[in-house]
Amino acid sequence: MNACKIKYGKLMTFCFSVLSILFISPIFIVIINSFKKKSYINKEPFKMVMSKNFVGLDNYINGIKKTEFFQAFGYSAFITICSVIVIVLCTSMCAWYITRVKTKVTETIYYLCVFSMIVPFQMVMFTLSKISDTLRLGNPVGIIIIYLGFGAGLSVFMFCGFVKSIPLEIEEAAMIDGCNPIQTYFKIVFPVLKPTCISVAILQAMWIWNDYLLPYLVLDLKKYKTIPIAVQYLKGGYGSVDMGAMMALLVLSIIPIVIFYMACQKYIIEGVVAGAVKG
Repeated sequence: MNACKIKYGKLMTFCFSVLSILFISPIFIVIINSFKKKSYINKEPFKMVMSKNFVGLDNYINGIKKTEFFQAFGYSAFITICSVIVIVLCTSMCAWYITRVKTKVTETIYYLCVFSMIVPFQMVMFTLSKISDTLRLGNPVGIIIIYLGFGAGLSVFMFCGFVKSIPLEIEEAAMIDGCNPIQTYFKIVFPVLKPTCISVAILQAMWIWNDYLLPYLVLDLKKYKTIPIAVQYLKGGYGSVDMGAMMALLVLSIIPIVIFYMACQKYIIEGVVAGAVKG
């Protein structure tokens, strides 16, 4: 029995090691190609960097100059950070209210949030584009409201599951001590929601930071460009693409979100499981 367990463990280790290599290899290839000459990227994309094709940081410098990368980085950072904060605060309060106040209205709100998770974005994108133009939401502040709408479904679902696991007696004790509902939420409930808050923040940040279609449809591209949109401006006429600069900007764009993910990854499973199965 022990021998079978050891063989099974070794087999699983080998399988997961192979899968890890497969998942990491595309990122590794992008990093390698970011230091190559454009001609070598097209001819030999999988070869290591050699002295004959090495260009140093030229691709990074050219990409930054051509796309105004730092300006796009600022808009992406502002939109992502503000959107995540708004989503976490609003959806956690909404979930708390839905869970604690049992009425037909709150039940309807909950099922509408769940239903929004299965509605394809392609069904609403043209209508959304016209409405955003009418309401003048084509700016970094306006798109935050739109992200709140699209991110509310999953977030409310996760928060509701976790709120059900919080003993009601804790909140009742706080109210007896003189806390109003707002104070009860921020002093008692919100700190307990930390694992789910971090999980929601990671999931939403990864989506918003890498999103291309929604900013492209909503933002005024003459004034505002996020990183995914700025990268597309490296395409020239007749289908030509500066692959070296594009690879370099892709590396720069994934660094912040990878650092954020690595710093908070230990909370993901804890928050997702707590928000999905409790209650």
